[in-house]
Amino acid sequence: MSNLVLELRQGEMMIVNGAPIRFRNKTRIELTAKARFLFGKQIMAPDQADSPARRIYFALQSAYIGSEEERPVGLAAARELIAAFQAATTSALAQDILARALASAEADDCYQALKLARRIIRHEDAVLGRQSDQAAHPTPDHPGEASH
Repeated sequence: MSNLVLELRQGEMMIVNGAPIRFRNKTRIELTAKARFLFGKQIMAPDQADSPARRIYFALQSAYIGSEEERPVGLAAARELIAAFQAATTSALAQDILARALASAEADDCYQALKLARRIIRHEDAVLGRQSDQAAHPTPDHPGEASH
């Protein structure tokens, strides 16, 4: 298993196994053990979960990087939000993506579920004519878990 090296900017936030960490200066870290993490613009703040697709992302985020108590609550919320979105959309593709996202989350592959949820955010933004911004529309560029 390989280690993962991340470079983080001053002031950037990272959540590792449910614990938030803010970096005071630019740093480079190496994760040498399995960890659930997101960092920077991948992390959606609660006030950014202002649309159905973003609420799904936030619930999946909680299922992924939340505390032991928060993770099952996040997964339950994701199930409900996904079912509601699937019932409301006429897009078979969106329904399929959401089904795969939920299956990934239930298989404890929440990082993959978050990747799929970002596709739904982009779809929702296009349908609603909403401008996507990076803070409310995370774009990860790492594998999401480090294993040793």
